[in-house]
Amino acid sequence: MWSDFFNNSARAFLIGAVMTASAPLAAQSGPYSPAIGSASPEDVHTVPPRVPRWSLRGDVVGELSVMRTRYEDTFAGIGNEKSLGYLELVKANPGIDPWLPGEGTQITLPRRYVLPESKREGIVINLAEYRLYYFSGGAVQVYPVGVGTEDNPSPLTDAEVTMRLESPAWYPPESVRAEYDASGEYLPRVIPPGPDNPLGPFALLLSKKGYLIHGTNKQFGIGMQVSHGCFRMYNEDISQFINMVDKGTSVQIIHQPVKIGMSGREVWLEVHRPKEDYDSDARERLWDEVGRVISAFEQNVPGVEFQRRAIELAVDQADGLPRMIGERLTQVAGELPGERSERSPADEDQPVRGLF
Repeated sequence: MWSDFFNNSARAFLIGAVMTASAPLAAQSGPYSPAIGSASPEDVHTVPPRVPRWSLRGDVVGELSVMRTRYEDTFAGIGNEKSLGYLELVKANPGIDPWLPGEGTQITLPRRYVLPESKREGIVINLAEYRLYYFSGGAVQVYPVGVGTEDNPSPLTDAEVTMRLESPAWYPPESVRAEYDASGEYLPRVIPPGPDNPLGPFALLLSKKGYLIHGTNKQFGIGMQVSHGCFRMYNEDISQFINMVDKGTSVQIIHQPVKIGMSGREVWLEVHRPKEDYDSDARERLWDEVGRVISAFEQNVPGVEFQRRAIELAVDQADGLPRMIGERLTQVAGELPGERSERSPADEDQPVRGLF
C-alpha cells in the first residue's frame, strides 16, 4: 500500500535527501491510481500516449519520421510538443538553426533506437543518450530526460522505485544552497509545490538516496546535462508515466554511448557524441569504444560481414541515428544445416533496409 510507505520515517528520509511530498498518497492495488496523474485508471488505456509503444522484436525498435516547421517553431518547443530531447533534435538535424529553423523546413524526428545492452525490464536510463527506456508487456517506450552535469553527475547504479509523489515540495541539499550562496542568490530551505518548484507536479523516488525521476518548472533542458544528478522529464510525460510505474520497478542507470544490435540478419550501430560540439578527443574516445563494442559483438555473433565505410560514417557523425553496418551470413561456418541460430523467429519478418 502506497500510504504505508509515506510515514514519518519516510518523510524524515526525504528531508535529509532532496525533497518530500506535501501529502500522503492514496492506497492502490494495481499499476494505476486515480489519486495520481492526469488520467483515471480507465482513461489511461484510452488516452493516446505521448510517446509510442514499440513491440520488442530484435534489438532495433521505432522509426524515423519527418515534419515541416512553422515560422514560430524552435527545437526546444518541438521537443516539448513531440517528447524529444533538445540535443537529439540538434544532432539529427545538422545545419539547421535550432532557434530559427524557418517556415517549411523539413526536420528529422529521431525515434529509431538500438536498444541498450541491459536487462529489458522496468526502467533503463542511458546517460550517454539522455533517454529513459521503459520496458513493460513485451514493449518499450522511450522518453527524453535531463541528467546530471559533469560537476554533479548522475550515478551509475541499479536501483528501484520506492515511492510515487504528487505535488512534491523541494528541500534543497546543502550543496545546492552553497552554490546559490556563492553566486549571491538566496535559496530557501524549502520550496513548496507550485510553478516555482523545480520538481514539477510529480516525482518517482528511487532507492538510491537523494535521486528522483521528476517533472520540471523549466521547458528547456530535457535531453541535456542540466540537473544536480536527478532525472527530469517533461511535465506532460511524468503526468502519464507516474500512472504506469509500480513501486519496486527496477531502475538501471547506465552509460553506453555506443550501441549495437541485430534486426533480422542486419547489424545496426548507434553512436552518440557527448555534446553538441564534437572535438578530436571525443572522436578518439568513441572510436576506441566502437572498436571494443564491435570486437565483443563479433565474438558473440559469428559470421557477420561488416561495412567499414558505414562504421566510419556512424562515428564521423555520432548523431545518435542508427545505421546498418553489416549483415550476418545466411549460414555461418561451423553451423550445421537446420541448427537454430541466435535470431528470434519474429526477426525473420523484418524487412531488409539499405544503409542510412
